[in-house]
Amino acid sequence: MTAQSAPRTLFFFEKPSAMRQLQRFFKSPSTVCVSAEGHLLAAEEPGNVRDEWKSWRFDTLPIVLDRIPVTYGTSRSGQSYKPKIEAVRQALQGVERVIIATDPGREGSMIAWEVLEHLGYRGRVDRLRLGALDEVSIRRAFAAMAKETDSGERDYAAYLEALCRQYEDYHLGLNGTRAISLRLRPPAFRQPWRFGGVQTPTLAILADLEKRIRDFVPQDYFKIALTVATDGGAEITLWHAPKDKILDKQVAETIQQAAASWSGPLGVEQKDVRRTPPRLFSKDTLARRCAKRFGWDPQHTAKLAQELYDQGYLTYPRTESEHLPESQTGDASAVIASVVGALTDLASLVPAASNLVFRKGNKGHYVKDPGEHHAIVPLRKVPQLGSISGDHLRLWELVAKSFLAAHLPDGIDARTTIAVQVPTPLGSKRFSISGSVIKSPGWRAVYGAEADEENEAVPGKAKPDEEPTTGRLPPVRDNEPGKATDARIETAKTEPPRRITRGELPVVMGRLVDQVEDPTLKAALENPANPNEPKGLGTAATRDTILPKLQKSQYVELLKGKDPPIQVTEVGLAFIAAVRRVFPAYGDPVGRAMFEADLAEIGRASTRTEAIGRATAYQERTRSRVRELITTIGQSDTVALDPACLPAPFTADGKPPTKAMIAFATSIAAQRGLKLPRGLKSNSAICRAFLDQHAPSRSSKPAEAPQTGPRSPSEAMVRYARSLAEQHAIECPPEVITNFTACRAFLDEHSPKAQYPQTKNRTVSPKGRLPAVRAGNSSDGHKRVPASARRPTETRTEVSRRRTRSRTVASGRDD
Repeated sequence: MTAQSAPRTLFFFEKPSAMRQLQRFFKSPSTVCVSAEGHLLAAEEPGNVRDEWKSWRFDTLPIVLDRIPVTYGTSRSGQSYKPKIEAVRQALQGVERVIIATDPGREGSMIAWEVLEHLGYRGRVDRLRLGALDEVSIRRAFAAMAKETDSGERDYAAYLEALCRQYEDYHLGLNGTRAISLRLRPPAFRQPWRFGGVQTPTLAILADLEKRIRDFVPQDYFKIALTVATDGGAEITLWHAPKDKILDKQVAETIQQAAASWSGPLGVEQKDVRRTPPRLFSKDTLARRCAKRFGWDPQHTAKLAQELYDQGYLTYPRTESEHLPESQTGDASAVIASVVGALTDLASLVPAASNLVFRKGNKGHYVKDPGEHHAIVPLRKVPQLGSISGDHLRLWELVAKSFLAAHLPDGIDARTTIAVQVPTPLGSKRFSISGSVIKSPGWRAVYGAEADEENEAVPGKAKPDEEPTTGRLPPVRDNEPGKATDARIETAKTEPPRRITRGELPVVMGRLVDQVEDPTLKAALENPANPNEPKGLGTAATRDTILPKLQKSQYVELLKGKDPPIQVTEVGLAFIAAVRRVFPAYGDPVGRAMFEADLAEIGRASTRTEAIGRATAYQERTRSRVRELITTIGQSDTVALDPACLPAPFTADGKPPTKAMIAFATSIAAQRGLKLPRGLKSNSAICRAFLDQHAPSRSSKPAEAPQTGPRSPSEAMVRYARSLAEQHAIECPPEVITNFTACRAFLDEHSPKAQYPQTKNRTVSPKGRLPAVRAGNSSDGHKRVPASARRPTETRTEVSRRRTRSRTVASGRDD
């Protein structure tokens, strides 16, 4: 068979950089390569599907589609991807086999499959899973693909799982955001109340923690110190500080009194304590470490790791695993040799290849099956001097040191504990003190003083009490007699739970099991198929995108710090309370994790038919939940929220209000006996929210009872009167605010007659005094509103406000 008549094969890559890496391994006239730039297709906006879906109206909900329509995506510069799609269409001509070589995850599968489906390709498809882009990994990936004859069928299941995630995100975000914003959102809050299948239960985790912190009441608890003198002349202080804190002072006093008269032998225990190296990095744990060490945002860490993967320095970074497959133990020696070739100061720590340590099993670093993707580790290709710099180098060194430490011996501490048992009326109580010295640093030599950072506390939990220790213990023999010389009570206070930090949130989402106390819920979150990866929220690829969405919605804010803690705002608390009142399932993180476990089953299907069946059932379940959500929201009341509780500023500009707005708000407050909210005079958002809540609406005026007293002036007249009074440096009489006739007389007296004409039926807006300009941009860049577009007695400011209220965005999806 000639080269011209040979079947053509198309390789579909995610990025040009990866394509260049692999093109070194196949140079055949029957092979053609194409590369995407992320997703070439995008979900169509609902308003482009049906005109009635452009505006936000509750009577058009739910918006439910059997299949999400797609359109051409655009690049970051705004260029349409249509030419790329057409280039792929052209490249597919005469192709009998497609090899998908995108990044080895669900998103990578979807990037290729959605284009192939869109173009109607029906030929053979195989999947090349590239865990890394070095030569050894690439050759292994080709060998594995050759053995797996159904790799394309299995990858289609991964594509359907990603497609179903997009399907649910689209429908929940679109319908939930619109419905909640239209029916539940307080009038004071002017931004959409964004809703999402993952971000809402994530907010619930943070809101529950916020409530525990706010409700926390510090309590005194007591520790008892016992000072003992030994027969050998040594003096040492021992402590009774049980894990179950002593909250009753009488109990502490009883123990203290008994300890004060103690005498007897001291027990001395000496033992070696082994400290194993920490686990390797997953995407989430790497983000947490970089946040703590460098103060990086998780998205910045993810970007750096992806770029190091693309350059062939690290393995695939979007992974949930902290383990390596046992089949890769043979690679360790060569990788470590390359690592210490770059980190030369660590070369002396590396033992001979035969003495490297391989810890296997769930508590070690190597397991038989680490899951879809193994932990993030370095490769044989290491950075040369000047090839990378700055943050890239710091991240690579962090991962490289982790890999090296994982293959070095345990650290060994010689620990000595001195303890006595004190008989008390409440039973025997243990008093002790410990001291440790490093006997062998082992893997800790890689980190030096940074070794202690490897022990991470559980996010969202109170800081645990440390075991009583001391730097140096005096020489004491086992069973040496001693006698109490003093016993005292020391008081401490319980601490509230720690806030979850920006870097910790992805870990919390992935390890939801650490946040629940109920044994039944813990059991439900376990993953028997892979105990090291319990059920959680979202995926490793997307967890770091959730916090920016919550911040955009003003549900949370970041406090100060290197790795800033997350605080839930009043808006966020009100939102999650509303969701739980209307549809509790969406405010239940554990329930959501179980729901996502069902979603993951789609990707585990062994055949295309099985995957399609699971996907179809999941999409129908999504549609049912959306319909139920809209029904329950339609039967619910608006949430009450005091404007003073809103974050300041809670709109993008945060500009001060106009003098007219302040005057109008002040007059309303005086008439109704209200207190102006804090920040009203400095923040237009707060002032506008106050006016929206308390100012009489135009639509309600026809239904008001007939006026029995003097006719009131319009809002515009009052504002203009106040501005004229300020211009002329005179006091605005009180009757001008309440009496139409008095207000008109004041305006006639102080405003230029030619610029303030009177008509039989209405008063022309004072703003009509402005020089006439054509509709379009003014000299300051703002849009001018034509007079024909304004309502009677309506100022340009009011026109702007009215149009802002009516302006809608194309979609309410959780974007």
